[in-house]
Amino acid sequence: MLKLFKEFKPFTISIVIIIVLLLFQASTELALPDYMSSIVNVGIQQNGIKDVAPEVIRASEMEKIKIFLSNNEKIFVDSSYKLISKENLSEKEYKDYLKKYPALEKEDLYTLNAKSKEDIEDMNSFLGKPMLIIWGIENGAPQGIAAENKGENPFANLPEGTDPFMVLKNLPKEQFDAMKSGIEEQFKNLPETMINQSAINYVKSEYEVIGLNMNKFQSNYILYIGGIMLLIALLSMVASIGVGFISARVSASLGRNLRDKVFRQVTAFSNGEFDDFSTASLITRSTNDIQQVQMFSMMMLRIVFYAPILGVGGIIRALRTNTSMAWIIAVGVIAILTLVIVLFTIAMPRFKKLQKLVDKVNLVMRESLNGLMVIRAFNTQRFEEKKFDNANNDLTRTNLFVSRVMTMMMPTMMLIMNVIMLLIIWVGAHEIDNGVIQVGDMMAFMQYTMQIIMSFLMISMISIILPRASVSAQRISEVLDKELTIKDPINSKELNKDIKGLLEFKNVSFKYPGAEEYVLKDISFAAKPGETTAFIGSTGSGKSTLINLIPRFYDVTEGEILLDGIDIRNIKLHDLRERIGYVPQKGILFTGTIESNLKYGRNAGVDDENVLKAIEISQAKEFIDEKENKIYSEISQGGTNVSGGQRQRLSIARALVKKPEIFIFDDSFSALDFKTDAALRKAMGEEIQDRTILIVAQRINTIMNAENIVVLDEGRIVGIGTHSELLKNCDVYRQIALSQLSEEELAI
Repeated sequence: MLKLFKEFKPFTISIVIIIVLLLFQASTELALPDYMSSIVNVGIQQNGIKDVAPEVIRASEMEKIKIFLSNNEKIFVDSSYKLISKENLSEKEYKDYLKKYPALEKEDLYTLNAKSKEDIEDMNSFLGKPMLIIWGIENGAPQGIAAENKGENPFANLPEGTDPFMVLKNLPKEQFDAMKSGIEEQFKNLPETMINQSAINYVKSEYEVIGLNMNKFQSNYILYIGGIMLLIALLSMVASIGVGFISARVSASLGRNLRDKVFRQVTAFSNGEFDDFSTASLITRSTNDIQQVQMFSMMMLRIVFYAPILGVGGIIRALRTNTSMAWIIAVGVIAILTLVIVLFTIAMPRFKKLQKLVDKVNLVMRESLNGLMVIRAFNTQRFEEKKFDNANNDLTRTNLFVSRVMTMMMPTMMLIMNVIMLLIIWVGAHEIDNGVIQVGDMMAFMQYTMQIIMSFLMISMISIILPRASVSAQRISEVLDKELTIKDPINSKELNKDIKGLLEFKNVSFKYPGAEEYVLKDISFAAKPGETTAFIGSTGSGKSTLINLIPRFYDVTEGEILLDGIDIRNIKLHDLRERIGYVPQKGILFTGTIESNLKYGRNAGVDDENVLKAIEISQAKEFIDEKENKIYSEISQGGTNVSGGQRQRLSIARALVKKPEIFIFDDSFSALDFKTDAALRKAMGEEIQDRTILIVAQRINTIMNAENIVVLDEGRIVGIGTHSELLKNCDVYRQIALSQLSEEELAI
């Protein structure tokens, strides 16, 4: 899979944008549990009161609080609060404050004037304890205020109606300090969250006395935080849609680029490379394999980048919320990783086998469709059905095994998630009971834990696709990285403009890659412009192999082939093949019209006159004129809607339209009847006299008039000359000729 990462280079900017959007999306989703915790802790449990430091407090209560503050703390509080009274306010200001705080009519108030969040947090840290003490005194429960061994309880024998706070103010410093030390000793074992939450009750009662509507205060806070959560959710949705849109475009573009590169690479393959890849395999690699990589790419951009961001962010936020339950996260992560590793150890070998089985199904299907006529003729439908069933059942069994293994993943992961949730609730309930955390904190921790586990769950979902995509990527890389044996020379040479079409074989020998024996051995001859050079020999003598060396479908093993005096290995492939008109043994047509097929070799600069001329020479005019749309008639895939002879004649016409310097006919007249064959050769002899013509043939009639006939036997030349010369000097040629024609016809 790593080999294909270089294909993402054109999409670098898009990927950066995706990562930025994913960071934004993760940050928004990670923020939601904190706000939810605030709604529970502050909005519900604390009636919307966020801080211990009150926004407004009666002057009398502030004086009580200051009794228990140090000098520095008193100075800090005085600088953070502003006194409001009827005397120091204008009439309009007084009315505005009175409407907001009705208690101002009876006594002066202090309003919070702190300019920073840090100042408020500092006051929160030391105002809680004094408020608890005051709450206890005012509610008749001044327990623990005694200085224990350092002094006596100053409220033990107070007359009824005596203000205890006046007594505290007038206590000797030593006694007050001893009492304060005793109180702080009692608070020492209380968690700060419990102290602050209890102090909030004091603030709430103070707000009620001042005249604030606590129900409205609470609902405003919940609606405000809820609105922020809604806005964050909308922003997260926009980011998610943006990521989906861009990742879909990137993955689709990647698939397009890979298909283009694979197709271009395959079209550059020589016959040697095609020997390493079956047609069915190349089709699977160009379609199914690229589709697997494309699907994984989209999931990778949307999930693989997102899951680690969400997981790491979740861990940081969860630890910030509560470190005492961090071990629960570790348990959940280890359980999921163990599950994933076990499942993929079992499934991975089957994933590797899966794509090969798809190849096999494609191969059997392709063979059956191509050989349908033969199958019916030999009545072997049952045999072919059984062969297909075997391949299909192998693929089905492997798919079922993989699917069943992967199906176990989701229920098991849901079980792990639910067990983790129960564990968090169990441990969290004890933590709440001990005053270590609040309910909202436990709920936030639970959500962060679920986000962490979900991130691993997303990665495991990717892991379902990864093995198959990895195999597919490897198969695509095999095609793209396949070294071409036939390629353009580094320093190419220009063809001689004075000589056109002179072809020379000099001591050429050839054997197929990996083979031990030579197919051709020590072949030497020259094919000149204006002459026809024919090749004949028994089946397997190497005629077609020799012809395939000229367009460099294969390269010679030894010796050299010269075109106009230059070794063809030193000529650019385009320049070489531009000078060759090749008609294969089996006529191949492409989907389109007759006209598009005839202009296939030379789309630009071909007029209709040249096309019609080629049709006449190839003897194709008669059957084309019979068609309703003439040369604009449709040709089906592979030319199946025309006969073998018609297909062959159209292939010859296609080569004629190209007007090359060298014509190669690889047994191209075998599908023609004798009359058409003779008429075609006569027309060609009249129209293309100045060209080099190479003909591979099995029939003596086809090559009798050739200026040069090369007789091959077991890969060697056993005779070269004209028809009459070879009848006299070459036994192999004479035997072939006598097997086809009588002695009278041969004029021996």
